[in-house]
Amino acid sequence: MAGNEAQPTLLQPSLLQGFPDKSPVSGPPLAAVNPVARVVLESSLPHLDRPFDYSVPAELADSAVPGVRVKVKFNGQELNGFVLERVDASDAGHPLTPLHKVVSSLSVLTPQIAGLAGTVAARYAGTLSDVLRTAVPPRVAKVEKELLAGDAAREPELPSNAPDATAWASYSNGAPYLNHLAGGRTPKAVLTALQGFGPGGWPSLVAAAVGAVRASGRGAVVVVPDYRDLEQLEVALAKVLPPGDVARLTADDGQTPRYRSFLRILRGEARVAIGTRSAAYAPVRELGLVVCWDDGDDLHIDQRAPYAHTREVLLLRAEQENAACLMASHSRSTELQRLVDMKWAVPIEAPRTVIRSTVPRVLNTADSFEQERDPLARIARLPGAAWRAAKEGLEHGPVLVQVARAGYAPSLACETCRELARCNNCQGPLAISSSSAMPLCRWCSTPAPQWHCNHCNGTQLRRVAAGAVRTAEELGRAFPGQTVITSSGENIKATVPDAPALVIATVGAEPVAPQGYAAALLLDGNSLLRRENLRAGEDTVRRWFNAASLVRPSNQGGLVVITADDTTATGALLRWDAPGYASRELALRKELQLPPAVRVASVTGPRADVAHFSDTFEASVKLKSGSKLRSAGPAPLQADVRTLYFIPYADAADVTRAMRAVKAANAAKRTAGPVQLRLDGVDVL
Repeated sequence: MAGNEAQPTLLQPSLLQGFPDKSPVSGPPLAAVNPVARVVLESSLPHLDRPFDYSVPAELADSAVPGVRVKVKFNGQELNGFVLERVDASDAGHPLTPLHKVVSSLSVLTPQIAGLAGTVAARYAGTLSDVLRTAVPPRVAKVEKELLAGDAAREPELPSNAPDATAWASYSNGAPYLNHLAGGRTPKAVLTALQGFGPGGWPSLVAAAVGAVRASGRGAVVVVPDYRDLEQLEVALAKVLPPGDVARLTADDGQTPRYRSFLRILRGEARVAIGTRSAAYAPVRELGLVVCWDDGDDLHIDQRAPYAHTREVLLLRAEQENAACLMASHSRSTELQRLVDMKWAVPIEAPRTVIRSTVPRVLNTADSFEQERDPLARIARLPGAAWRAAKEGLEHGPVLVQVARAGYAPSLACETCRELARCNNCQGPLAISSSSAMPLCRWCSTPAPQWHCNHCNGTQLRRVAAGAVRTAEELGRAFPGQTVITSSGENIKATVPDAPALVIATVGAEPVAPQGYAAALLLDGNSLLRRENLRAGEDTVRRWFNAASLVRPSNQGGLVVITADDTTATGALLRWDAPGYASRELALRKELQLPPAVRVASVTGPRADVAHFSDTFEASVKLKSGSKLRSAGPAPLQADVRTLYFIPYADAADVTRAMRAVKAANAAKRTAGPVQLRLDGVDVL
């Protein structure tokens, strides 16, 4: 602290030992009751990741309550923060700095969310401030003034009718789960939904579960990957809940609507919070149920430190607030399969008789029968069976065509040696955006009118992969007169009409047809499966199931054609057995001791900094088994290096605690540069 300002106390038990007396308080008159406020600063610096003690002036005694935003003086600067609690004394040993200002009298950080944020920060070896940045939206003063000038918060109405359990009755354990929710209990379940549209689709299933928990007088939190899922869910909830009982939290709505919804939830005017990642921290009163839809989607991973996953946040919250939990998807991730194997969650699946009458027929063009009928099917991008399925499907409705990549030709190669074409300026991949466009670098956008190969000096390019635009162009010529709709890149559509049309969509961007697609062609399966990623197979199966669930049942003529060679992955879709695939994949991961059988931590940065972090961390951590922590690296990663640590679950708490301590110590002492620390990153293997 500069000048005569008193330094706030670091509330760390080891630092408090040896002070004989509690600190005297000085300066302006202080609050008569609990004159000490413990404040968490809005700072991502690891060594400031702890509460600090400040004195509470008498003039702020009534407004500086736990959960409010405040401004404080720290090291000569004015920083924002939140009051965590008020106590009667501090063990600092010297006078405290008074709070500078209460920004708002609204208590926006509830004790439950503050506790959850601390637990998430500990799990991911991050800072509390980084988690609170996601949990509490930015303040909008205008919205607060409107709220304070308005009427007192009103209690929301409870549903007048019991939720429709028809769709749940077709699933094993479905009806009992709904009954437990309505009875005020807290069951945990993993749901494998069959359809993505219509009355039996996943939005109706989730809405019925939320309706059941609302009937018991409790609240709910539902988190989905993106705005398209959010719109479907909102429509389904409007059919079972009273108006005003639902508030949506998503950054796509803008700061003002998002903050208004947040305050409605905080005041108890809405008891159901729905939205994307940040909705997992919604301050719902009397929380009874947390729901995560499609946990395998990468959009559930926060792209800012500490890179928390929505699934894990909701699991932690369910345990902390003793709430029911529902993890739902069309497929099943290995993380959820692990919860089922541990008996933590009950599987909710449809019997085979229901599956056969609900899902479409699936055909693989790589099987022996199709190979005999069409010998070129293995090398053709659109085999004969796929062409026939599209032609027949267009007579009855829209046909979905799933492709792996957006753009026109997102990957080019040398015509002579087949090496991938690289930019001569930055070595980035070359691509073309249309049939007449010049090749451009996808990294630096530098044109390559006179490109030459660095391996053989060739000058001719060939297309390695066709994107959504190129596929739409080819299918438009193959089916003249038919409407062609694309959904990819920045032009993603939420729904399409039920009229006949070819709908070309990249993986994850498939729009919903209200009555379902007549057929679906799942192209580029081998490209998806051959990605250099531990989860390539699992993620591809998830994307296939998501697309196939949008197709009409087989008894209505629904057909899915898949073009891929992998018998394990394609077999899961042919049998419509996502749980079986997840079980086999998890067993293999356990044998190899790979995630999610173990947790993984990645340390990325300059070589010297990573080496310093690793040496310090490895010297400080001790496993319960006495063995050494398994690691891999450091391995080159563009300009940096990366070291991986594979952590047994039994030692995870101790290991992450040691990582946080080393990161904080390095930041405080400046003995080495910062490194990026990520826990359970799905893209590191």
